[in-house]
Amino acid sequence: MTDTHLNARRRAADLAALAAGEVVDVLVVGGGVTGAGVALDAASRGLSVALVEAEDLAFGTSRWSSKLVHGGLRYLAKGDVGLAHESAVERGIVMTRTAPHLTRPLPQVIPLHANVSTMDAAITFAGLAAGDVLRRVARTPSSLLPRPRKVSAPETLALAPGLRRAGLRGGLLSFDGQLIDDARLVVALARTAAGFGARVITKAKVTTLTGTGADVVDRLTGDTVQIRARAVVNATGVWAGTLVDSVTLRPSRGSHLVLDGKALGIENAALTVPVPGHFGRYALLLPQADGRVYLGLTDEPVDGPIPDVPAVPESDVDFLLDIAGTVLATPPTRADILGRFAGLRPLLDAPGRSADLSRHHAVLTAPDGVITVVGGKLTTYRRMAADAVDRAVESAKLAAGPSRTAALPLVGAASRPQLAAVDAPERLVRRYGTEAVKVHAIGLLDPALAEPIAAEITAAEVVWAVRNEGALDADDVLQRRTRIGLVDADAEAARPAVTDLVARALHGVDQR
Repeated sequence: MTDTHLNARRRAADLAALAAGEVVDVLVVGGGVTGAGVALDAASRGLSVALVEAEDLAFGTSRWSSKLVHGGLRYLAKGDVGLAHESAVERGIVMTRTAPHLTRPLPQVIPLHANVSTMDAAITFAGLAAGDVLRRVARTPSSLLPRPRKVSAPETLALAPGLRRAGLRGGLLSFDGQLIDDARLVVALARTAAGFGARVITKAKVTTLTGTGADVVDRLTGDTVQIRARAVVNATGVWAGTLVDSVTLRPSRGSHLVLDGKALGIENAALTVPVPGHFGRYALLLPQADGRVYLGLTDEPVDGPIPDVPAVPESDVDFLLDIAGTVLATPPTRADILGRFAGLRPLLDAPGRSADLSRHHAVLTAPDGVITVVGGKLTTYRRMAADAVDRAVESAKLAAGPSRTAALPLVGAASRPQLAAVDAPERLVRRYGTEAVKVHAIGLLDPALAEPIAAEITAAEVVWAVRNEGALDADDVLQRRTRIGLVDADAEAARPAVTDLVARALHGVDQR
């Protein structure tokens, strides 16, 4: 890899090269986890690549996930062993090779109250054991993801002190993977792709797409640029059908609420909460590194135009609060909600309930040659990307070998022992990996930049986001490079300082 920095100056140079008539091997439309994954897969095979995104990296569904890298237990329960195995394999790759710095093992407890019968508990534990078999088949070490086990009521309360004690007879403990931040995974993918020469251009909206290129409007200048390519991949997720008429999707909404983990007594272990009357369906209380908890998630079909930022309906709020209230000593209320978010899954249209639609991905080729990759989920982004690039290589007869990304570390990645030895605050290491030293140094050189602007986020991180991670405005920082924006009050309090820092950092980039 060479230069992995993304910033305003590089964006301008890349866009100018494309406007001057450069023909790339692969044009990728969409800057979410799939699009960034496609760009990295293609660029790491030695292909020339351009990625264009109408808004910002991780603007759409990719930043609204449950932040899990999961082993596919739900798919195993439905009898889809193939998809469950694929999930377990991809989880192992992300956690041990490509992004150890952005992931951590997450203990998960299923509390056994009176509403969970002894038989249901036995069947559920058998499922957890089967999932552990997949973990072993995927060669993910038990030192990282320990085997599931049954725990007593006192152990269950030690793991999750906020649980209702009455009627608690114990719990089922298992382990899965958690992302520190889904949006940061996307940024890392895009920067790694840039290190292999990919031209990554945000705030560039495609107005016309064909199998040989696209007309793109630079949203910063209003100029129209024609980009030519030998193969075109549409990776725009729930918006894929707006660019390719032959693609029909049935989006599904997954809603989450943001709560205070300390107030709930949920700070270390996640809770997997059975939904009454629906065996095998669960809600999740997911503790985050910043002390917050995400309560999710729903699975409801969505009709009509696709919004830029999906709203969480009050019906989803009621459902999630009600489910949490079945197991917590102090049931959360609307007054406890700090923030809320929803993502739309890009599922292929088919008859039946949204929850029953396949989570398999599909690679489709339109009559004009545009390749669309849809479906799937965040955990299997790498496999989706590899399949899409395989199709592009085949259809355009490009000279490229097989995918390399299963063994390709992203920027900042290192082994867990190496990460533990990085000389920087632990919080920064969790977010930036080996680059934490550089982020920390910005604050050491200018103490004013070491000051926090919201919670633990420092001014140095804002400067780093502009200089190195492609942030072009305050929202890019508030909503995606950091997750300050998950709580509206925090975002508004930090906005003046962030806006000023971004403006000054952009000026510095322009003068470099």
